[in-house]
Amino acid sequence: MSWDIHTLFRRHARDIVQSLRRRGISEETAADLTQDTFVRVLTSPPATNASSHNPAGYLFRVARNLGIDHQRRERLLVRVDLAPEDFAAIADPSPSPEAITYDRQRLALTQAALAELPERTRRAFELHRMDEMTIAAVAAELGLSVSRVWTLIRTAYEHVDARLTDGS
Repeated sequence: MSWDIHTLFRRHARDIVQSLRRRGISEETAADLTQDTFVRVLTSPPATNASSHNPAGYLFRVARNLGIDHQRRERLLVRVDLAPEDFAAIADPSPSPEAITYDRQRLALTQAALAELPERTRRAFELHRMDEMTIAAVAAELGLSVSRVWTLIRTAYEHVDARLTDGS
């Protein structure tokens, strides 16, 4: 018995979807169950000594069983339709206590790393990162060249990153 899944899929997938749709299953779910059918056949094909050599019949039986299982699970689920604003109210936007603690530790490490920097490097970094100044504006503020300011800022980033990597 030969099971050419590719050929079987091309020949029968559309019919399996239609069969599941006639049983009251939505189009998207029917397509998913059809794929599940072929995955099931790929992972556990019928025994080679099976009395039935009807691949299409076997596929339809597997699809029917998957459809019945799906409908049983659906009957157990309680569905509630929510308006978007009600749905948004369910999720708690505040961070978890673990996230708060982690972020505070990272902030303390960052502050310590910035305090270790030379004054000019720290000042260039703060103007660029915290005051949101361009590198050219920082250069004008500090009376340095743009390339020198870029080097100072890059050095600051590397120093902070190293401290955060060592501290975590």
